[in-house]
Amino acid sequence: MSTTIAFDTHAYVKKLRDAGVDEHQAEIQAEAILALVEERLATKQDMHALKRDLADVEANLRKDMASIESNLKRDIKELDTKTETRLKELELRMVIKMGAMILGGIGLVFGLMRAWPLPVQYVPYPGTQEKNIPAAPAPPVTVSPIPASPATPAPSAPAPVPAPR
Repeated sequence: MSTTIAFDTHAYVKKLRDAGVDEHQAEIQAEAILALVEERLATKQDMHALKRDLADVEANLRKDMASIESNLKRDIKELDTKTETRLKELELRMVIKMGAMILGGIGLVFGLMRAWPLPVQYVPYPGTQEKNIPAAPAPPVTVSPIPASPATPAPSAPAPVPAPR
């Protein structure tokens, strides 16, 4: 969409001829410069078109970046959730393994206690005996017979038990 640049080849050739350059050589130089200018130089319209194209590219890039950003946020949330779940599972496994180890240790202790029992020691009740003080002897108990009263019948002999047939 480029338009031609206004380059007056006739005026260029005239200046070269006035400077002493052969007319044929001046025309060849003018054609070469015209081809170079038309092929390589950009016009203001070219620059405006380029700016519009760059603005479109920038808008598309911003859309793509926003989409990528939202996808990344979603992926990070998913990874965070998975990581939390895995950590909870690992923690539960560790608790179970530690509980099994503790129960195994307790079982081992009880097994050892059963295999090699400790000697039993008698420890008296704290209030019954004091250190270095001998216990006082108990007073003697006297038993007196109870007289039989006339209203109470004398004990009789037990009744005979019949023999089984």
